[in-house]
Amino acid sequence: MDKIKLFAPATVANLSCGFDVLGCCLDGVGDEMIISKNSAKKLRITKITGQDLPLEVDKNVAGVSAEALLNALGENQGFDIEIKKNIKAGSGIGSSAASAAGAVFGINKLLGEPFSTNELIKFAMEGERLASGNAHADNVAPALLGDFSLVKSYEPLEILSLPSLPELRILVLHPLIELKTRDSRSIIRQNVALTKAISQWGNLAALVSALYTQDYELLGRSLKDEIIEPVRSILIPYFDELKALASANGALGFGISGSGPSVFAMCKGDVVAQKVKTEFQEFYQDKNIDFDLHLSKINSEGIKILAQ
Repeated sequence: MDKIKLFAPATVANLSCGFDVLGCCLDGVGDEMIISKNSAKKLRITKITGQDLPLEVDKNVAGVSAEALLNALGENQGFDIEIKKNIKAGSGIGSSAASAAGAVFGINKLLGEPFSTNELIKFAMEGERLASGNAHADNVAPALLGDFSLVKSYEPLEILSLPSLPELRILVLHPLIELKTRDSRSIIRQNVALTKAISQWGNLAALVSALYTQDYELLGRSLKDEIIEPVRSILIPYFDELKALASANGALGFGISGSGPSVFAMCKGDVVAQKVKTEFQEFYQDKNIDFDLHLSKINSEGIKILAQ
């Protein structure tokens, strides 16, 4: 196999109670990538459409991640990477993670899968280090593994796959402003009150329990953020109003997607999800704010092979 075409999905990280350790994979929203072997024995990013991003390997998250994988193998093979960016940079739904995860997944396939999918996460994290200054896994892990991912530890790296719920729907509203992850991280307080930390631990543990017991009501009660949301929400237009709309129209929970500015509403079933979507759409149109809306099931597969 000399060439592969992939769908690299968007993701929602943090999910209110799991800053830097929790994320889930979306379906129908993502980048497309074509990765092929070349005879030049060089790693090259040959084309990017949809976003103005650097083609230089050392300045692009896909290139940095792919290079980390090849260096670990000691491989002297060349690959060309083309990226069709459907996820806007700085949107808060894992744009950099999709490119990083897609690059290592595709090259690993073309090399005969020397690494397991779990082992690819550490290479994709190098792309996140370039993008945000922090090698976090809460986007790249679900992009590669599908469903929900929990980072049990970073040193050593240990990722746990969590199940999803069949009727779970995630609505993502992206105000069309760019909020760089690096900037969004810079405003987070470095010290946390013990009472708030205890509350956050409880919510994260309850969310994991809710996924295994298929308890939608408990899942909704777990989507609370005592630490990050109060700080980051001020950067998102009409955050409190959107949160109130989500609750009033039956959403299980509402929060910031990743570092923002996207927000998510988690819903049970299509009827509630469509209702919340309509309310969000009408509200932002009334405020004359440009936005994108994505309504998605949970993607249980992660990265998908489109052609090979």
